[in-house]
Amino acid sequence: MKMKQLGALCGFILLNLVVLAAARPKTGPDQKCKSGPVDLVFLIDSSRSVRPHEFETMRKFMIDILDTLDIGPNATRVGVVQYSSQVRSEFSLKTHSKLDTMVTNINDIVPLAQGTMTGLAIKYVMNAAFIAEEGDRPKVPNVVVIVTDGRPQDRVAEVAAEAREKGIEIYAVGVARADMTSLRAMASPPFEDHVFLVESFDLIHQFALQFQDKLCGVDLCLESDHGCEHVCESSPGSYHCVCLPGYTLKADGKTCAAIDLCAEGKHNCEQICISSPGSFTCDCNKGFTLNDDKRTCSTIDLCAEGKHDCEQICVSAPGVFSCDCREGHTLNEDKKSCTPIDLCAEGKHDCEQICISAPGTFTCDCNKGFKLNKDKKTCTNMDLCSTVEHGCEHQCVSTPGSYYCVCPEAQLLQEDGKSCGTCKSANIDLVLLIDGSKSVRPQNFELVKKFVNQVVDSLDVSTHGTRVGLVQYSSRVRTEFPLNMYHSADEIKAAVMKVEYMEKGTMTGLALKHMLENSFSEAEGARPASRNIPRIGLVFTDGRSQDDITEFAKMPKEAGITMYAVGVGKAVEDELREIASEPVEKHFYYTTDFTAISTIAENLKLNVCPEESQGEIEVKDPCACESLVEFQQATMSSLEQLTQKLAGMTARLEQLENQLLTRK
Repeated sequence: MKMKQLGALCGFILLNLVVLAAARPKTGPDQKCKSGPVDLVFLIDSSRSVRPHEFETMRKFMIDILDTLDIGPNATRVGVVQYSSQVRSEFSLKTHSKLDTMVTNINDIVPLAQGTMTGLAIKYVMNAAFIAEEGDRPKVPNVVVIVTDGRPQDRVAEVAAEAREKGIEIYAVGVARADMTSLRAMASPPFEDHVFLVESFDLIHQFALQFQDKLCGVDLCLESDHGCEHVCESSPGSYHCVCLPGYTLKADGKTCAAIDLCAEGKHNCEQICISSPGSFTCDCNKGFTLNDDKRTCSTIDLCAEGKHDCEQICVSAPGVFSCDCREGHTLNEDKKSCTPIDLCAEGKHDCEQICISAPGTFTCDCNKGFKLNKDKKTCTNMDLCSTVEHGCEHQCVSTPGSYYCVCPEAQLLQEDGKSCGTCKSANIDLVLLIDGSKSVRPQNFELVKKFVNQVVDSLDVSTHGTRVGLVQYSSRVRTEFPLNMYHSADEIKAAVMKVEYMEKGTMTGLALKHMLENSFSEAEGARPASRNIPRIGLVFTDGRSQDDITEFAKMPKEAGITMYAVGVGKAVEDELREIASEPVEKHFYYTTDFTAISTIAENLKLNVCPEESQGEIEVKDPCACESLVEFQQATMSSLEQLTQKLAGMTARLEQLENQLLTRK
């Protein structure tokens, strides 16, 4: 069915060609086409499907057309490009200025006889033929006549569209096996003027007659019913429609549609875009006014213009306002005036003793003899030593909300935290892990080093006595010195003062792992486990660990290492308790700031006295009389401590009751 339709179409075209041929006057040698300057390129298909005699017909076709044109540097320039699987320029627009040399060159063309890469050929003509270096002239029409006998083996629609957008007018001439869809994809609109299909190469010369009419004919805009809605523009042998400013040409190539810049988002109005063909104006929403730039909008601010009656704060909205009050005040029912909020009078405070009111806020204070705590709400008795039964053997020292006992020089505070004795550590392996993270700060790190040296002062450091190792950690872990490096307290203290501050993060878990796997190894000076030398680890930190400590807080204790945890500032109590050995109360210490860590050093009980050690010293028989007496004394001491703590709690409860009675 399609072949019949194609045959009928071809017959119709041939009939028209015959009529045109009969009606038009013969163009003799002196009757050249005077269409004005044109740059014309023939793009001829020389694929293997074009037989030799058919290619000869194509030569004659080109020569017949050239014979009707006014050839010359300032008239019509002609170039010829042949293509198959490759593209070859036979001569360019600037090569020949006379007809006879062109004809000679055309007769010398040797066909390529390969595939049919029409898209590649169009791209070559667009980028390499119509260029100034090859003779292309500015403001002179570019015309391509494509002659092909088959379906393209590559894509032609996109490259042909690009060529047309660059102003190249394309005529597509199909012979015999040519594909009409491909011809229409290549040709310029309107297709009825630019697409030709004939049944054989023998009939191709008739296209020359029609092409001459197109190229040299009358102004089709004036002489035909072009159908353009707005403006018709003529070109050699053709025409095209254009639209007035503000309109765009529709797909039919004739009618026009208004360009709605607002709908396309091609505007810079801040709020409202009002469209007109190809243009727009801006407007604003209610409560806004258009600025001088005619694009942006400004809020109508009644507050800024003073057009309100608010007592304190005017809150503007576009074209309206509402009133508000400053912090500590509440808006009255008139929605304009304000009243101060007295939180103390309303009982909306959490001061332990005294509430001082200010509008909408309050501050707390304490009664005489008490100090306001850092929470700015609760109060602490400043002199507990004078008000409770402290039980210190030598001297009681008050601290905010607490107290501690101290001993005379050359004596040490015992396990009960109250009594004094001369027992010194005889034989332990001690590794200190100190936090060198950024939050510690350089000045506080110096206090940490002094803390370490205070601990060292309480120890009997020697090769066969106590050994001390130091590890600093932050985002990484660094051994400052191992257990076997120094053998005297002075050497250790000197090395401690030379330790450089690391800064960065707080990887406590990583430090505990390092201590377990490296610091307590025999390679770094730890004595063999078979000798039962107590191993003690002390962790000093000022913040939350940035890694998980759960596993490596448990493993040292399981390995028989006694762990002490000392925290300061933002250290997390739960983490410290997780690190500390049992009983936690004897192995966990905390203070709020670095200036108090020296107090911890004085109270820290790392001592394993000679009678308790199982190292190189004698171990007493627990059933001996002397041991039983010691046990009885220790038991009595513990009972005395509990009695003293109970007395302290009783005194504290009496104080709280007195305060409640005072308030009433």
